[in-house]
Amino acid sequence: MKLMVIFSVVAALVMTGCSMKNRTDNIPAVTGFDLPRYMGKWYEIARYPHWFEKGLSHVSATYSLLPDGKVQVVNKGILPDGKLRLIKGVAVACPPAGSGELKVSFFRPFYGAYRIVYLSPEYDFAIVTSSTKDYLWLLSRKKEINAEQKDFFLNWIREHGFSSVPLIWVEQSGESAKQ
Repeated sequence: MKLMVIFSVVAALVMTGCSMKNRTDNIPAVTGFDLPRYMGKWYEIARYPHWFEKGLSHVSATYSLLPDGKVQVVNKGILPDGKLRLIKGVAVACPPAGSGELKVSFFRPFYGAYRIVYLSPEYDFAIVTSSTKDYLWLLSRKKEINAEQKDFFLNWIREHGFSSVPLIWVEQSGESAKQ
């Protein structure tokens, strides 16, 4: 029981981002956000490294609106041995309405910040972070981005205090029979 309490406290601290110097509060989430338009499949183009995505390629996230207004999140990726890793979660929109701020949970009751800090007008390219600069994802509706989009992304993250050094460019090419 004691181990469970310790795990819960550590998980809560990690999910809420206890480092004040790396907080993303000064980077506003997008406004005028249309949650239903964001639904569908997104491919992970680049990410910061984390234990929960270690070694994954062909990563995608599919978002679906649920009848209660929450969002079902299904993340998929391929492990180095070719096996599919799939995890389901739930997200809820945060006030104010129209903000690109959500809370997402894969391990209830713990929720972490999901902050869409850039979203193209066409809803085909997004930059997502959390409550700290320890988390960063570049998402696209297509499996690959062009050089101009990559330059935009790299410039945007540098201008907002993120480092490009730890980025992992996710393998999306080739067919993946398991995804």
